[in-house]
Amino acid sequence: MAGSLNKVLLIGRLGADPEIKQMVNGKSVARLSLATSQTWKDKNSGEKKEKTEWHRIVVFNEGLVNVVQQYLKKGAQIYIEGQLSTRKWKDEQTGQDKYSTEIIIQGYNSSLTMLGGSGGVQNSNISKTSTNDESSNPPQNDMDDEIPF
Repeated sequence: MAGSLNKVLLIGRLGADPEIKQMVNGKSVARLSLATSQTWKDKNSGEKKEKTEWHRIVVFNEGLVNVVQQYLKKGAQIYIEGQLSTRKWKDEQTGQDKYSTEIIIQGYNSSLTMLGGSGGVQNSNISKTSTNDESSNPPQNDMDDEIPF
């Protein structure tokens, strides 16, 4: 289809430590659980409201998997660019088909950038795209801000 685009941009915090697995071909894959939140003030009560969305992120790029494994932990704030993909699988207990929508980080148009704590982007952050080389600088541990999960 001409003129189509499948691109997702998210900034959020990891809800758990990354999960690193080995694929059948020997390469590593990283799975992340990313939370994005929006807040607003209820017009009727004046009460502050918040809604959190959870996103499944799958990183196939070897360089990024290494960065994820070394530097990302629960609560880390990241910016990602990837593509939506829906995967079909069979539930082993019920035998029913299940579907999962994930954001895939793979290929030239995907990236992952580590962001700092409440102060915003830090100079020592690692910003990797799948076209970058494997070299990187370690981030400073700046996760002292309150994390809701």
